[in-house]
Amino acid sequence: MKIKTLNDIVAWRLCLGCGACAYICKNNFVELRDVPNQGIRPFMVSDQCGTCSDCVQVCPGYSTPGFLNPAASEKYQQVNEKGWGPIMEIWEGYATDPEIRYNGSSGGAATAIALYCLEKLNMHGVLHIGNDKDHPLKNAVFMSSNYADLLSRTGSRYSPASPCGGLYKIESAPSPCVFIGKPCDVTGFQMACKLRPGLQDKNGLSIGTFCAGTPSSLGMIELLKKMNINPDMVEDIRYRGRGWPGLFTVHLKDRVQSFQKTYLEAWGFLQKFRPFRCYLCPDGTAAYADISCGDPWYRTIGENEKGYSLVIVRTEKGREILKGAMANGYLTLEPEPVCIEKLINSQAGLLQKRKDIWGRLLMMKIFGLPVPQYPGFCLFKHWLSSSAKQKIRSLLGTARRIVQRKYYHPFISAQLNERPANHEDKINH
Repeated sequence: MKIKTLNDIVAWRLCLGCGACAYICKNNFVELRDVPNQGIRPFMVSDQCGTCSDCVQVCPGYSTPGFLNPAASEKYQQVNEKGWGPIMEIWEGYATDPEIRYNGSSGGAATAIALYCLEKLNMHGVLHIGNDKDHPLKNAVFMSSNYADLLSRTGSRYSPASPCGGLYKIESAPSPCVFIGKPCDVTGFQMACKLRPGLQDKNGLSIGTFCAGTPSSLGMIELLKKMNINPDMVEDIRYRGRGWPGLFTVHLKDRVQSFQKTYLEAWGFLQKFRPFRCYLCPDGTAAYADISCGDPWYRTIGENEKGYSLVIVRTEKGREILKGAMANGYLTLEPEPVCIEKLINSQAGLLQKRKDIWGRLLMMKIFGLPVPQYPGFCLFKHWLSSSAKQKIRSLLGTARRIVQRKYYHPFISAQLNERPANHEDKINH
C-alpha cells in the first residue's frame, strides 16, 4: 500500500497529531479533531483539495529524515548512529527561579530558557501548549509573552496536543519566537519552516521535550473513571511538577475536593493508551530541536524534590542561547557537561524502543501495511544490537496487535470523516 494523501496517513494510523498539516494548508481545508481512542487527527473539510501535497511533505508521521539537522556542525553528526541525534553538549541543571523550578516537570529548564529569550533577546513569544480552561481534560495552544503566562503553563501534559496547528501565530509575529514541543512537533515545525520562508524568518529557537508517547483522550477518561471522578466536575488537571517528579492531581469545580496519584501510578495507567504509531517513533529526545530537555531518570525518584533537567545542546544557536541564559542568571548548570552515559541511563526505555522499530516495521510490511519512511536512520543496526528474546517479543507483539486490533483495516469510516465541523471534538487554535 502506498501513501498518497493526508487521508491515507490518517486512515492507516501513521499520524502523530502534531498539526503541521493544518497550518501548512493554504486554503484551510484541514481541520483538527480529537478522536478519543487515537489522538488529535486531521480531517479534510473540503473536496476541493488540489495537488500541492504540502500537508504530506510536512508530516513527521509519514516521513522523518535521519537526524540531519542542517544547523548542527558536521562533526557532531557522528552520534547519529547511536540514535540520539546531533549532540554538542549535555548539561544537567535547573531553573534559577524557584517557582519555575518547582512547577516544572523536571528542573524547569525549558521554561527558564524560553523566559530568557523573551526578556533578554526580545523575542515576541513562546508557542507551546497548556491546559484548556474551557475543557480541562484537553490542551490548547498558547503564545505566552511574559513570566506569568509561562509559569501558569509549566508541566507536562500527557494528553493529545497539536502545537504546530498554531504556527501561524509565529509566522505573523512581529519578531522571532520560541517553539516548544514534543519530538514529532519539533520535526513538523522544522519541515514547515522549509516550505514557509516567512515561518523560518521567525524561528527564534526550538526547544524539544523528551517523549515516550502521547496517550489518547480515552486514557484520561478511563483514569478518571478508575478514580471515581465525574469528568464534568473536573476544573483542572495537573499531570506532574511541583516537586520531582510530582503528583498527578485533579481539582474539582467545587474547589473543595482534589484527588492525587503518584506520577508512576498515573503514567503507568495512561501509557497503555498510547497509539501504536508512538511505538514506531525513533526520536524520543527531539533531535531536530536547537535544545532538548528531559528528566534525568538515572537519579532515584525523590532524591531531589526540587528537580533537575537534562539539557542537550544540538546547534550553535542553541549553545549560544544556553550560555546566555546561564550567564544572565536564568539557568543554573553543573560546572561541566555530563557524559552521554547519563542520557543513556536516563532514557533506557527510549533506547530499547528504537531497537524494536525495525522488527515492528518488518511485521507491518508482512501484513501488507504502509509504514513510516525513515531515510538516514540506522534502525537495522539498532535491531541487531537487541537480544534474540527481545527481537521475538517485538515481532510477535506487533503481529498480535495487528490481528487483535484489526490494524489491517483503515480506522476512518465515511461517517466519521463527514462529522459536522462544529462537532465537540473540533480543535481550535
